[in-house]
Parts: sequence; structure tokens; C-alpha cells
Amino acid sequence: MRSEIKIKENLKENLEGIKVYKKYTGKKLRIALLLIVIILLLSIIAINAGSTSLKPHQILMTILGQGTDVSQVVIWRIRLPRVLVAIIAGAGLSVAGCVMQNNLRNPLASPSTLGISSASAFGANLAIVVFGAGNIRSTSADAVIINNPYIVTISAFICSMAATMIILFLATLQGFLPECIILAGVAIGSLFSAATTLIQYFAQDVQVAAAIFWTFGDLGRASWREVMIMAIVTTLSIIYFMFRRWDYNAMDSGEEVAKSLGVKVERVGFGGMLVSSLITSVIVSFLGVIGFIGLIGPQIVRRLIGGDHRFLIPISALMGTVLLLISDTIARTLVAPIILPVGAITSFLGAPLFFYLLLRGYKTK
Repeated sequence: MRSEIKIKENLKENLEGIKVYKKYTGKKLRIALLLIVIILLLSIIAINAGSTSLKPHQILMTILGQGTDVSQVVIWRIRLPRVLVAIIAGAGLSVAGCVMQNNLRNPLASPSTLGISSASAFGANLAIVVFGAGNIRSTSADAVIINNPYIVTISAFICSMAATMIILFLATLQGFLPECIILAGVAIGSLFSAATTLIQYFAQDVQVAAAIFWTFGDLGRASWREVMIMAIVTTLSIIYFMFRRWDYNAMDSGEEVAKSLGVKVERVGFGGMLVSSLITSVIVSFLGVIGFIGLIGPQIVRRLIGGDHRFLIPISALMGTVLLLISDTIARTLVAPIILPVGAITSFLGAPLFFYLLLRGYKTK
């Protein structure tokens, strides 16, 4: 009799535990589903936005291969690649920032904190000024161009990865302490910024204009080949992060707790920082500097669902996509037909939100 009562009590506790767990995961799944719906709506709006007006049924017919010649060019060569780039780059930058903030145990960590963006900008300036990748057109409209984007991309990628290797090497000398990573990133970023200033000082006016134009950030630079490369790198990186999700949860509780649970903190942290830097390097080298996505996206999600990386990583990717899609649509439509730099829009939207989150965070302590 007593055993039956005990079994019933255990069963009741298990049912209550299941209800609590469903409630715990239900909110997160609803937020993820809502963000997916928002991404779909924003994608439709972004594809339809532009100087060439297309109706929804024209867009659908064009995607199915039955559109006019004009709609085929507008959709397949201009707008659809741009929307896909926003989805991929927003997800990649936000996830990279999410993992960096966990590994550094610093909520303000982001790709720019490590000087990766500064290193990419230096590489682009080097290609434009030294290798002659920047030029000027004879027309007044859209005068400054990058006449050899692949040299600029390769140079930016090499410099950003070199900065990553230097920072991680310096960190391993001090046992991979988060403080060392941040200080090394600040120092490397300062050095690359100073080198960029010197290159621009001795460059011609057109080269300086082309170099500054590259740093603005532009989603329209990527072709289908670049979309594919960024998609592969971002997807594989997110899969890697999801395999490490339990390690990141343990590291959130502190280094000692993580080690007591069998997590190899130094190895996990090194791998996370390396893969995060790889994502950032690839995206920045193709698109230019796009700030605040990797900083703001994870912070918004963390305040909505908490710090469980099983959900934090994928939902941060969705949030980054939403932020970049909104920013790019504003950049294309605010003063149309002029397209504003998306990097400037993300900074305008991100800076006030960042200050709000920062002040709110201090008040809740």
C-alpha cells in the first residue's frame, strides 16, 4: 500500500515537472516561431521594396520562373541575393557575438571588441591604395567604385584572420583569460586603425574615397557565389556551436563549475572564439563593416528567454536576421532611389538600443 502511494506521489511530481518544462520551453518556441514569421514578412517587404515596383503575384511568378525579363533581373540578380545576404549575415554576426559574450564572460563583447573589424578595414585599405583596387567613374552619380572586389575581399579576410590568430596566441600565453582577450583585441584594433590612417594619409583622394566607401557596409556587393560561401560557413559554424551548447551553459556558471563538470574550458573557449572570428572575417570581408548586430542581437534575446544556449544560439541567429533585414530595408527606402550604407543604419538603430539595455541592466542589479 505504501509503495503504491509512493509511486503515485512520484508520478505526480514527474507530471508537474513535465508541465514546468513545457512552460519553460513553450515561451522560447513561441518567440522563435514569431521571429520566423517576422523574417518571412520582412523578406517579402524587402523583395518588393525598390525603385522598380513589383506586385506580390509578379514576385511569385518570377521566383517560379515565369516572370518578365525585367522582373527576372530585378529579383534574381539584385533583390533576392540581397535578402539572402541579410538573412545569412545577420544570423552569423549575431551568433558570433553570442558565443564571444559567453566565452569572454563579458556582455559587451562583440567582433569589434577583438579588433576584427579594424583588421578587415586595414586589409581593404591596403588592397585599394597599394594594389590599386579603387577607382573613379567619369559620371557624377555613384562615382567611387571598387574595380577589383576580389582583391579587397581576400586582403580583408587575410588581415582579419591574422588579427584573430595574434589575439588567440597572446591569450594562450596567459592561460586564455578573458581579460587578456579583451586587452589584446583593443591593442590589435588600435594598431590596425593607426595603420589604416597612415595608408590613407599617403593615398590619393580617389583611393581614400574608395576605401571609406568600402567601410560603410553594403549588402548589395555579394553575388550568388558569395551568398553560397557565407551560407556554408555560417551554417557549419552554428552546427558546431549547437554541439557545444551544454559546455557554454556550464561556462555561464563560472570557470570552476564548468571544470568540475568536465568541460575543458580553455579548449572550448579557444574553439568558440576561432569559429566566431571565422564567421565575422568572412562576412566583413565580403560586405564591409556592419556594426552592432553581434552586440545587440544576443542581448535582446538573452533578456527575452534567458541564458540557455540550447535556445539562445538559434534564436540569436533569428534576431540578428530581423535586425539586419529591417536596417537594410530602411537603408534602401528612406531616401530612395539613393541607398544608404547599411552599417550606418545599424549603428543608428543599435546605439540607442544598446544604451537602453545597458541602463536597464544596471537598474535591475
